[in-house]
Amino acid sequence: MDWLNAGVQGVLLGGQYALLACGLSLIFGVMRIVNLAHGVLAVLAAYLSLVLVEQGLPLWLAVVVVVPVFAALGYAVQRGLFNPALAQVGGGARGGSGGGSRGAGELAPLLVSFGVAVALTNLLQVVFSADTRKIPTGGLASAGLPLGDLSVGVLPLITLAVAVAVIAAVQLFLARTATGRAMRAVADDAGAAAMMGVDPKHMYAVATALAFATLALAGVFVGMSTQFSSGYGDLVLLFAFEAVIIGGLGSLWGTLAGGVVLGLAQTIGAQIDPQSGVLAGHLVFLAVLVVRPGGLMPRSVPA
Repeated sequence: MDWLNAGVQGVLLGGQYALLACGLSLIFGVMRIVNLAHGVLAVLAAYLSLVLVEQGLPLWLAVVVVVPVFAALGYAVQRGLFNPALAQVGGGARGGSGGGSRGAGELAPLLVSFGVAVALTNLLQVVFSADTRKIPTGGLASAGLPLGDLSVGVLPLITLAVAVAVIAAVQLFLARTATGRAMRAVADDAGAAAMMGVDPKHMYAVATALAFATLALAGVFVGMSTQFSSGYGDLVLLFAFEAVIIGGLGSLWGTLAGGVVLGLAQTIGAQIDPQSGVLAGHLVFLAVLVVRPGGLMPRSVPA
């Protein structure tokens, strides 16, 4: 029964990792860049939600406010920071108006995102100190559903359901809408898409806005489920990155699978040795890199 419980908890934990990794996978799938500020931005969303709740807003309303705010922030960051960085180093396919090739311009937004991560981490420490905080949820965090001899946490179950719903919604958006198809076209060949009248800079900004919206939602769930601090973004980024790599770069459903695999590795590892749960996850991540460098479900463009 202990092993069954570890497996169930691992799947639920994987839902949180998948939700955290969704935006990271989307940005990589569309633009082939890794947003190193992903973790600290999720923590920023948790802090913003906490402030709103402390000001008297219901938690659900705080989420309704935070998610679109971060979507707008993502659009602005892409247009104001990432696109100019790409253009300055010859990444015209992304930062310019059309032609060019991937490659040379990919390092610049990586360095920009690193700078954003460092600045935001220090800013959060100045504003909120290094003390740990948690978003109050009433009795939701401790509520459980009895399933025979097992008790399944309500909040982790909601997180898993939201992760699946978000990934499915993003997949449908990419596959069934005109904007989504344009985004995929830009991801395949920005120059050709530009000749067909698609603005690559706008499409990259829309992708980043969508990614920021998902990471904001994930940050709120992290803030509800665990204690976080100004420096917690590094750990968030690590787990999200491992989930993306395990699942396959650019594959959203692969990200869900990668999150579940990582969650299972950690909970089963902790069942074997309570101090080795996180280490077990890292070892599985390393094993996947060695055996299947492209991940379990590799795909170059989310579709």
